[in-house]
Amino acid sequence: MMSKRLLGAWGFFALCTLIAGIVALALSFVWRAPNLLLNLTLSTTDLNLGTILGVVLISTFVFSLGCIVSGNTSTLRLYLLNWVLLGNGSLILIIGTFFWIYTLHERNNYHAIFGNESDATKILIQDTLKCCGYFSATDELAIGGNICTSQGAAEALNNFCVTPITKFADETLNNIFSTIYGFMAIIIGFFLANMCVIKRRQEFQRFEKIDAKRGGTGFV
Repeated sequence: MMSKRLLGAWGFFALCTLIAGIVALALSFVWRAPNLLLNLTLSTTDLNLGTILGVVLISTFVFSLGCIVSGNTSTLRLYLLNWVLLGNGSLILIIGTFFWIYTLHERNNYHAIFGNESDATKILIQDTLKCCGYFSATDELAIGGNICTSQGAAEALNNFCVTPITKFADETLNNIFSTIYGFMAIIIGFFLANMCVIKRRQEFQRFEKIDAKRGGTGFV
């Protein structure tokens, strides 16, 4: 009979996989809501990657339930589950690295993003962060609002948006890719627990074959 501790460990990592999927899926939807700085920091592509990751992890949990109830001696589905977990790990690594690489050139990356925003959005950002322009008072400056009322006011303020924008983006992206990489620990644990279950079921198979050769009398 399968060890309760082993099944408990397997179930724990399966549940953690479900929770990770729910977190990724929920945040990818919640962060689509209107939010000035989050909408500037995260693109639709970023959020879609979160949705994909969440769906994959939740689907893996559902698939794993079908694998574990397939019988005490069946291992084929569990082997398939390990391949699925390897795919999960690869996806996590790719998405996490995608966000990490983006943080390496934040100042230039968000210069392009800020420059593509409408003047109305730039003014809202400038008012919120109390800054004018991006790299300087003349770089991507939008005149208007309560802070950058004129070119002279922007130059007198001498506070540019590159620092507060990249500070917020850096904290957000660091939290995102750290969390995603953290999911890797769950997948590795799930993979190892699943390997132990496979090993145990292989022992059952061997004992059944020995028992069959003995005429089904079993062991004393």
